[in-house]
Amino acid sequence: MTAQALATDLKLPRRHRGRPLMDFPLAAVAVALLGLGLVMIGSASAAIADRQTGESFYYLLRQFTYIALGASLAFGLLRIPLSVWEKSGPALLVCGLVLLTMLFVPGLGRTVNGSTRWLMVGPFNFQVSEFVKLAVVIYMSGYLVRRGRAVRTTVAGFLIPMSLVTLIAVLLLAEPDFGAAAVLMATALGMMFLGGVRLWLFALLVGLAGAALSVLAVSSPYRLERLTTFLNPWEDPFNSGFQLTQALIAFGRGDWLGVGLGDSVQKLFYLPEAHTDFLLAVLAEELGLVGTLGVIALFAVLLWRVFRIGRRAAEAGQQFGSYLAFGVGIWIALQVVVNVGVNMGVLPTKGLTLPLMSYGGSSMLVSCMAIALVLRVGLETQLAGMSGGGRR
Repeated sequence: MTAQALATDLKLPRRHRGRPLMDFPLAAVAVALLGLGLVMIGSASAAIADRQTGESFYYLLRQFTYIALGASLAFGLLRIPLSVWEKSGPALLVCGLVLLTMLFVPGLGRTVNGSTRWLMVGPFNFQVSEFVKLAVVIYMSGYLVRRGRAVRTTVAGFLIPMSLVTLIAVLLLAEPDFGAAAVLMATALGMMFLGGVRLWLFALLVGLAGAALSVLAVSSPYRLERLTTFLNPWEDPFNSGFQLTQALIAFGRGDWLGVGLGDSVQKLFYLPEAHTDFLLAVLAEELGLVGTLGVIALFAVLLWRVFRIGRRAAEAGQQFGSYLAFGVGIWIALQVVVNVGVNMGVLPTKGLTLPLMSYGGSSMLVSCMAIALVLRVGLETQLAGMSGGGRR
């Protein structure tokens, strides 16, 4: 899609059609993360792909396909006005609830490692929780615009959307997917805080949500084992602490500059999920502390641009776009912090991918969609400024 075609879609005056429209730093950082993730997946998955399929580049080629599909989808979404997403928020939320319910229909949901998180769609497996995260952000953004006054002044205005989010979290916990449920609840609460909810009510719900998640964590032997293992993985390094100790060994071997791209030892069947949830550990081993800090810096720049777009949208009076950008930023920030923390052993193990980098079709497609929506917010904010609307 050319800049001229996009300018025509946005109905820009001719005098503005030569001006840059897209937030190129955000797009460039996203592309850099996609490219680095693809390289690391090629390295981290070669051995396991060869054992499982006889083709060393099996996961690499699939991830490249996912990126191509995600990029195509992102270009398409850039043409859709935000008003369409604002109106479709409730429908997307209902769709997410239906899809989560379908996971528990025999023959539709696919169970892997004890968790039923994937919906079988022909030859493809779709992780519903990824779509639901984006659907909740879009719904909450529209709700805060439509019912912003009620959110700020009444208890019902706050409880209605949070009740729906809680229902979704319960379905996620039933899969079980504790990590996705926690990120979803935290994102929704963060957006409600930005919407101006009363502080006492916000603090009360945060306390209740934290208490509920804590009870759920310690009431399940599986989750409790993960918590206790995280505190001291070396107590049982060949059983419950195996994955975390192998990740820590990878970080230790990486030192300052790493052992070299492709030369990781931990990816050779020592570190489970090396190309998905623990991709950062392999990156740390091969590229060292410098490479790890580089990845964190890229995510920091990406989040800075996302929040900057959200702030500018708010200044221009684009409320829905502002909430949408902030919601996406909170969601990505939380998931990055959790994934990095899990890889480094400072948080309990959770099945959360590193956005734009880890292997996975559902995560990749939804991440590309989220970045595209934020770019669209930036485009419409610029349009508002060029046409004289809102504050600049």
